Amino acid sequence: MNPNLITPGALAPDFELDDIHGNRIRLSSFRKSKPIVLAFLRGFM
Repeated sequence: MNPNLITPGALAPDFELDDIHGNRIRLSSFRKSKPIVLAFLRGFM
């Protein structure tokens, strides 16, 4: 079993990305405030 896989229901590891306006956002800043859906699109842009 791959130790890097996230099982359903588990918390995603925290990370930072730039939003579409260039602002740095952190996943943990949304925890406990809003539902979050992560979609990673391969080959986008």
